[in-house]
Amino acid sequence: MQNPQRHDPGSRIVNVTTWTGRTACALQAALRMTNESFAAKLGVAVRTVAGWHKNPEIVPRTEMQQALDTTYERATEHVRRRFTLLSRPPEEPAQAEAQVLRVAIAVVLRGAEVLLVCRRGDDALSWQFPAGMCKPGAAVASVAVQETHAETGVHVAVREELGTRVHPKTGVLASYVLCDYLAGEASNLDAVENMDVAWVPLAALTRFIPAENIYPPILSALEAA
Repeated sequence: MQNPQRHDPGSRIVNVTTWTGRTACALQAALRMTNESFAAKLGVAVRTVAGWHKNPEIVPRTEMQQALDTTYERATEHVRRRFTLLSRPPEEPAQAEAQVLRVAIAVVLRGAEVLLVCRRGDDALSWQFPAGMCKPGAAVASVAVQETHAETGVHVAVREELGTRVHPKTGVLASYVLCDYLAGEASNLDAVENMDVAWVPLAALTRFIPAENIYPPILSALEAA
């Protein structure tokens, strides 16, 4: 369980008396690091970081508490400010979410296939699930449906919402929705943002997106499918 935090207005430091999986992931997001880069910085296995995302209430061992303390103390003021926002306790979601970007991400199934888009990044291309920004007050499920059609031309129906996390790479709030294919030919309708669109066999998904980068509830839902 996370202990109370104190905010020093002069240094803008949030003093974490005990790190948990949730606050460790918030630090990772504030640093804008992937699971791999954060694990390398702390000197731990990638599966350890992935475990924090899967179990936010876990309390890392003593030596890891010290490593997280050191990483935070050496962070810039901008990183500390992001951490202060991202590490707000669960009882303050409205205030935190009002200041953090939220995206709706659609995991679209068609039989034994899942829909992916190949996004253009600053340095490289990356395969991802269709997604779009949520405006304040917008329903995540509706945005997921609308953005999937806008990006790919595919019509979908929402099956269930899979949950929300602070995305380990982008630092935004990512809400995931499991959807079923209804109609439409998959095509790249957003050539500015995307390079390609494809239906990928579920068995080959981790060739496109590394398993450690996939939100665990997605993997569970796809295994069930």
